[in-house]
Amino acid sequence: MRVSRLLLVTLRDDPAEAEITSHKLLLRAGYIRRISSGIYAYLPLLWRVLQKISTIVRQEMDATGALETLLPQLQPADLWQRSGRWAGYTDGEGIMFHLTDRQGRELGLGPTHEEVITTLAAELLRSYRQLPVNLYQIQTKFRDEIRPRFGLMRGREFIMKDAYSFHADEDSLRQTYAAMDQAYRRIFQRCGLRAVAVEADSGAIGGSASQEFMVTAEAGEDLILTSADGCYAANQERAVSLPPAAVPLPGGSRAAGAGEQLSTPNQSTIEQLCSAHGFDASQLVKVLLLLARFADGLRQPLLVSLRGDQQLNEVKLANAVSAQLATEHGALLSIDPLTADLVRSEKLPLDLGAISFGYLGPDLADAVLAHDPTSQAGAAGGAALPGTPPIRLVRSFLRLADSTAAGLEAFVCGGNASDSHRVGASWKGLALRPEPLDLRAAQSGDRCLHDPDQCLQSARGIEVGHIFQLGRKYSEALDARFTNESGVDEALWMGCYGIGVSRLAQAAVEQHHDRDGICWPVAIAPYEVIVVIANTQETVQVELAEALYGELSAAGLEVLLDDRAERAGVKFKDADLIGIPWRVVVGRGAAAGQVELVCRAGGAKRELDASAVREVLELEIGRGRMGDGLGT
Repeated sequence: MRVSRLLLVTLRDDPAEAEITSHKLLLRAGYIRRISSGIYAYLPLLWRVLQKISTIVRQEMDATGALETLLPQLQPADLWQRSGRWAGYTDGEGIMFHLTDRQGRELGLGPTHEEVITTLAAELLRSYRQLPVNLYQIQTKFRDEIRPRFGLMRGREFIMKDAYSFHADEDSLRQTYAAMDQAYRRIFQRCGLRAVAVEADSGAIGGSASQEFMVTAEAGEDLILTSADGCYAANQERAVSLPPAAVPLPGGSRAAGAGEQLSTPNQSTIEQLCSAHGFDASQLVKVLLLLARFADGLRQPLLVSLRGDQQLNEVKLANAVSAQLATEHGALLSIDPLTADLVRSEKLPLDLGAISFGYLGPDLADAVLAHDPTSQAGAAGGAALPGTPPIRLVRSFLRLADSTAAGLEAFVCGGNASDSHRVGASWKGLALRPEPLDLRAAQSGDRCLHDPDQCLQSARGIEVGHIFQLGRKYSEALDARFTNESGVDEALWMGCYGIGVSRLAQAAVEQHHDRDGICWPVAIAPYEVIVVIANTQETVQVELAEALYGELSAAGLEVLLDDRAERAGVKFKDADLIGIPWRVVVGRGAAAGQVELVCRAGGAKRELDASAVREVLELEIGRGRMGDGLGT
């Protein structure tokens, strides 16, 4: 391919819309163009990258015995309603684009395909003799992100490989899960990426176990916590650790009641309280007032207690609340701070005037929830939008306590009145018996559970893959059953496995770049070699470059020829920016048959005879294609 015919338009300055390096470089180097918020056109160079990644993915998936298919992007709402996820995806998380067709039927643009594939399995898989089966597709997905950002990292339209496996028993599921784990590791290695597998939360997909694959990069949105011995790695959403020991409260062993009152005017934060009275944050119990929203219209107030030096893990909290209430009330839509704004937006019959925010104790009385601005104390709840379940407000708290708070013998807590706290309170004295739960966010520096002598270390990561053991969640909901060896009908066991193909391409840029531009790994580079004519006015340079271009192309190498009538400096800058792994410069030495060979990753240069170029590049590029993808 000749650069003059490539539709290459590069930018010298960083676009204002781009926040992270990889986004800036993809825009500047002419790989993508923004069409709208979170929506990008893949230009020819990036499309070649995506095709190469897809080829590697297909090869590794096919090697596991998986079968490629293609599923519809338009999905009927009734399938999602049967699985219980429609409300969560269209109301709570709100990430599904949904519409009504001319017959009045509700449809969604697929963000994922569990419901569709399980429905097909219910019709096609009837006997254990047909199992196991693993189907995959590479397709565009759609998600209505609240805040699209970082280019292809968090877009509203993206390319994804998703696979779904069906099994007769859990052991078979685990075997496929392990095989997919190894296939993913090979995919990322072949793409030239440094990726780490971490324990993860299953989120809205669900299931008993899941694992994410993270490309380590400073711009990563996820925090990864690992142990130095390599025995533990987890996304912070899932990570567990041993918290630091609490500093004992002086006289705490004598505490038996609700504590002594302490006047704390204008001291509503942990920092203010510790500064004014010399407390350690680990001696305090902080209380969060939240509201959980469920698909059936239930609104459940939450009172969550944490030790003062700990932070809430919102994912763990959502899992704990769902475990207690989702079976009866449907999908958990959201958990938000219970504020006056939320009360107004939800039209809840609730007056928060009786609640002293900043001074809450874990024994805050349920009676505060009886205050009704309409003077109808105890009313069921506010009005719902047409077509949605009526809102039902529960007039009592669901009280939850993290184990760090529940384990304190004596503590400082709010007095449930403005400018007041209590010192030396105990759970027994407050007439509460909290069940210890893991609701805290593990932090870098915490001790490891598997070896308390080691501490967790942190790094940023970009999620590029996620695999799940779904169990029977979807097969039971959608009645996907088979006949086992004993002639008994039972639900299929399922797994699902995703890779963000377009996200992986940008993650590669985030991990492989320098101050001059992109440094593509050979295996996924749009082209492997660029031949640059330093001066197109020099006939000898043009002739030698054309000869090399033909020879390298005939040898099976993917070659660009920069034949533009531009200054040499402009061509060199563009070559660095677009990141082609190898550059052959045909310049002043052309008359003597000499050229310059430049390795993009590291910038190493060498002069060599033009007759040796093909042999050298075949060796280097072959190494990159088959090895770690870098070819350097």
